[in-house]
Amino acid sequence: MANIDVLDMAGQKVGTAELSDAIFAIEPNTAVMHQMVVNYLANNRQGTQSALTRAEVSGGGRKPWKQKGTGHARQGSTRAPQWTHGGVVFAPKPRCYRFTVNKKVKRLAMKSAFSSKLQDSQIIVLDSLTVDGFKTKTVAAMLKAIGSEKKALIVLPEVDVKVINSARNIPGVKTAQVNTLNVYDIMNADKLVIVKDAISKIEEVYA
Repeated sequence: MANIDVLDMAGQKVGTAELSDAIFAIEPNTAVMHQMVVNYLANNRQGTQSALTRAEVSGGGRKPWKQKGTGHARQGSTRAPQWTHGGVVFAPKPRCYRFTVNKKVKRLAMKSAFSSKLQDSQIIVLDSLTVDGFKTKTVAAMLKAIGSEKKALIVLPEVDVKVINSARNIPGVKTAQVNTLNVYDIMNADKLVIVKDAISKIEEVYA
């Protein structure tokens, strides 16, 4: 079991926490992490891009000039792709980019992401995170105190509207609950800030 310091909101050490080796100390598998990042980005694509083929653009019904004797290259339509205002070759059409990933692969990717962050000393454990009202200043001061002023992912044990709304206006800062975590957000963050009570839930889900 790996030990990690537990900090308060002022950045002071208040204890230690044990992290499960089965989740935070495996050999990171970069291939499955990459697969999950591609999956996340693909599933977020709208897939609404569309362009017209030569059969769909208007006009071009008449042959522009006779086949032979003009000195021009032979043409059958003014809406062929090489013409101005012509159709698009292999025009993109609305489609779904979603694909599914095996559950075992998802689990391995999450463990690999957690382990990678711990190896790089990019995990910070908070004793607790409480905000009186909707105070962006409080969360910003906390992040500065613990040395996480750039991109940070705050992992909460449960939905806390005050914390979520207080953090959402800070550039580069995202919040998530254990059941909404994904590999992309973990790897995209410079620091993974985990509230202590969320550790047991992570270990329960991914052990």
